[in-house]
Amino acid sequence: MNTDDSGDGPRCLVTGATGYIGGRLVPELLAEGYRVRCLARSPGALRDHPWAGEVEAVRGDVTDAASVAAAMRDVDVAYYLVHALGTGSGFEETDRAAARIFGERARAAGVRRIVYLGGLAPAGVPERELSPHLRSRAEVGRVLLASGVPTTVLRAAVVIGSGSASFEMLRHLTERLPVMVTPRWVRTRIQPVAVRDVLRVLVGSARMPSEVNRTFDIGGPDVLTYRDMMTRYAAIAGLPRRVIVPVPVLTPGLSSHWVGLVTPVPRGIARPLTESLRHEVVCHEHDIERYVPAPPGHPLGFDEAVRLALRRIQDAQVATRWSSASVPGAPSDPLPTDPDWAGGSLYTDRRELTVNASPEALWRVIEGIGGDNGWYSFPLAWAVRGWLDRLVGGVGLRRGRRDAARLRAGDSLDFWRVEEIEPGRLLRLRAEMRLPGLAWLEMSAESDSRGRTRYRQRALFHPHGLLGHAYWWSVSPFHSVVFGGMARNIAKAAARAPLTPPSERASAR
Repeated sequence: MNTDDSGDGPRCLVTGATGYIGGRLVPELLAEGYRVRCLARSPGALRDHPWAGEVEAVRGDVTDAASVAAAMRDVDVAYYLVHALGTGSGFEETDRAAARIFGERARAAGVRRIVYLGGLAPAGVPERELSPHLRSRAEVGRVLLASGVPTTVLRAAVVIGSGSASFEMLRHLTERLPVMVTPRWVRTRIQPVAVRDVLRVLVGSARMPSEVNRTFDIGGPDVLTYRDMMTRYAAIAGLPRRVIVPVPVLTPGLSSHWVGLVTPVPRGIARPLTESLRHEVVCHEHDIERYVPAPPGHPLGFDEAVRLALRRIQDAQVATRWSSASVPGAPSDPLPTDPDWAGGSLYTDRRELTVNASPEALWRVIEGIGGDNGWYSFPLAWAVRGWLDRLVGGVGLRRGRRDAARLRAGDSLDFWRVEEIEPGRLLRLRAEMRLPGLAWLEMSAESDSRGRTRYRQRALFHPHGLLGHAYWWSVSPFHSVVFGGMARNIAKAAARAPLTPPSERASAR
């Protein structure tokens, strides 16, 4: 954790840095030259971010006045990006108390501006008739505006980006249900906004003149019904056209149970989201552009925002948290701190064994896999899978491998392609067989803290539509034989391998 204060840019305090928006805002602020301090209940949760060493992380909670006061010292701009969504029936009181503490401590510390991201509210609807979620968001905005610190309250509807709870609900509903019996709220008009535009406006709001103390609506150029969004998502994701049948009997409460059954989004989050969807949420004004002008091509339309959110998958790349790598990505990409249900479904089969051989011997077996050496388990199953792939127009097993002993990134390997190779350590293959989804096979050779050689193996599958989910569950009973046997036999082959590689034995002769 870096607590170096040597930078000379304005200091921003970011609350909610472990959350969806906060975790994506921090690198945008750093890129603009701001110094960033993050207030988190568990600062250790930030360590997997690539920017962790560039920020000051302090422990605290927005409901604890002392920790908020300490975090506000020498802060110019304070971002309030937390709310108690999904914490139970008392979340409105928790939000109200936290906002008051935040505003009071910001004023006492001489903070120049507060920036808050809330929810877009419907026009002409009394606040008492709003869903509890939207009502609480509106109240937090009022509390901060009345704090005595110039405040920018930004109000957004559905945020489009991988990891956004609203977007993940849309993603899972559309991908898992080719035929949907849906609540009435699928007819509700909504003005979604791309996460890139939300972040752009959040960063730009830090520079607003001191006399600005007001609410701004932010949204993309498209006003769509939820049904429109599901239909357009399906088209962009390459799914067959969805059949959507709205019915009047599904209340918001029943809807949240239905969403919880169909998707992995927790009911505590799904319920307030579905309750809010009964309201039309369309921007009433676009005054934000007077203070944060939109560059050419912005705000992004719904289709482009969805394409960016799906980009990692459509580019056939293993996303950041999928490969356990902390690499910088675009705002639309997954982050290590995103919940498990974000970023689309990913099924994983993991195997790990201690190997009675050196890491070098194990690596030679890994790098020599496929072709004439086979796949070290149930040869008939691999052969049948190759024949089936040929029958449906796939490449089958006929390609073999370019070199019997060495692999390079981009090599074909039976019905796989070498996506990544770190010699001596990691081999990742991407499936090129015909599948209702995307698949990878990853193998690695490592030494643990006790000096033992460890073999790690992962098979990953990202399903495409309902057929993809059905495919995984239909073949998963055979994984213990195919993938379990593969791991055991690779370990045995490494233990039996000669101490010198074939190339060195040949040169010795």
